Amino acid sequence: MTQASLLRPALTLFIALSLVTGIAYPLVVTGIAQAAFPEAANGSLIVENGQPVGSVLVGQAFSDPGHFWSRPSATAPMPYNAANSGGSNLAPTAPALVDAVKARVRALREADPGNTAPVPVDLVTASASGLDPHISRAAADYQVARVARVRGLPVAQVQALVEAHTEGRWLGVIGEPRVNVLKLNLALDRATMTAR
Repeated sequence: MTQASLLRPALTLFIALSLVTGIAYPLVVTGIAQAAFPEAANGSLIVENGQPVGSVLVGQAFSDPGHFWSRPSATAPMPYNAANSGGSNLAPTAPALVDAVKARVRALREADPGNTAPVPVDLVTASASGLDPHISRAAADYQVARVARVRGLPVAQVQALVEAHTEGRWLGVIGEPRVNVLKLNLALDRATMTAR
């Protein structure tokens, strides 16, 4: 057998597999995803007034006391950087982590001095991905009075928004009740505009 006779089948197989795995398969999978799960396939975007404002899958940083605050993010160089997902990798006893948690607790206490309730842990610690769009129901409830006071809304109305945006356990048993912060803040903004 000559070298040319061995090269031709190898080259043919390379081209055929490249077409199947590099073009046909991705097109088929994308087509199925677009047909069966169009919202998820397009990033689970939240659109307000015709403009995308975020994704239900990626958190956003909120620091205004009139909004519910998200779980802290340890991604670099900015919070909730989806291109650099990951935690801080600091040990629980690392002085840098202890100082960061103390600073976060202090910021929460300064934003709402009358709130003497224990600070929920997810408001002062980052998730493993650094992209978590949810907070616990306890973390949302902790912030209700501050948000209502700053917005000039009745506490009961803000609490009702939290209740309406609380997602239950998956299949009724997996996980814990949680609140998508972006969805809740958008609903809060709409409620505030309606109240004016």
